[in-house]
Amino acid sequence: MTDNPNHQNSSHQNSRRSRWLSDLRLALMLLTRLPAGKSASPEDATVARAAWIFPVIGLLVGAAGGGVFMLASSLGLGMASAALLAMGSQVLLTGALHEDGLADTADGFGGGRSRERKLEIMRDSRIGTYGVVALVLVLSLRFTALQDIASNLLSISDELDEATGQNSAVIIALIAAGALSRAAMAVVWYLLPPARTDGLAAGSGTVSFGSAVAAAVIAALIAFATLPGLAFVVACAAAAVLAMAVAALAQWQIRGHTGDVLGTAQQITEVGVLLAIGAATIAA
Repeated sequence: MTDNPNHQNSSHQNSRRSRWLSDLRLALMLLTRLPAGKSASPEDATVARAAWIFPVIGLLVGAAGGGVFMLASSLGLGMASAALLAMGSQVLLTGALHEDGLADTADGFGGGRSRERKLEIMRDSRIGTYGVVALVLVLSLRFTALQDIASNLLSISDELDEATGQNSAVIIALIAAGALSRAAMAVVWYLLPPARTDGLAAGSGTVSFGSAVAAAVIAALIAFATLPGLAFVVACAAAAVLAMAVAALAQWQIRGHTGDVLGTAQQITEVGVLLAIGAATIAA
C-alpha cells in the first residue's frame, strides 16, 4: 500500500511553511528586540540558515521607521524632527545592535596594530574615539539623506500632494535600504570565514551560497517593488559595491567576519543606499 501523493505534498508544504516561520523567528531574534517566541538560541549553528530571510526583517524595520515618520509629520512636526524620530524608532527596534557593531569595528580597525589586537578591541564593550566618530558620521549622513529624500520627493506620482509625497518617499526609501542592507549582511557572512574560533559569529554556522543568493534576490525584489527605475538601479549598485568593500576591508584587517563586521556591513550599506536614493531624487 502506497502513501497518498496528495498527503505527501501537503506534508511537504506544511514542513516548508514551518521551516520558513522558524527562520523568520530566528531572524527576528537575532536582528530585532521584538518578542519572537521560543526558538533556537542565537548562538545555535542553525542561525545561519535564516540569513536568506534577513531582507524581510529589513523591510519590517524600514516600514516601522517610515510609519513613525508619517505619524510625526501628521502631528505637525517638521521634517527634521520626523526624520530623527524615525531613526530613533529603528534604533530602539533593533536595540542599536548594528550601531554597536559599527562602533566596535571602527575602534578595532582604527586602533589595533595587529590582527589579534584588533579582535581584542572589538570585543571590548567600551567605545573609543574611532567608534564615536564612525557613529556620528553614519547617523548624520542617514539623517541628511532622509531630509534630501523628503525634500526632493521621489517621483512616485504627480498627483500626490507634498505631505503625502514626502511620507511615501521616506517610507519606501527606508524599506528598500532596510532590505538591501540586511542582504549585505548575508552576503558578507557568506564571503568571509569566522575571524574567531569562539563568539557569536563562529557559533552561528556558515551561510550557504543559496541563502546568500536568496537574500540578494529578495532584497532586489523589495527594492524593485518600491523604488522607481533610476533609484532602484543606483540603490542596488550602491548596496553591492559597499557590501564588497566591507568584506574586503574585513578580510584585510582581521581575515574574516565577526558579528560586529556584519553590523558594520548593515550600517554602511544602509546609509550608502539612502544617499544613493537621495541623489537619484535630485537627478530625476
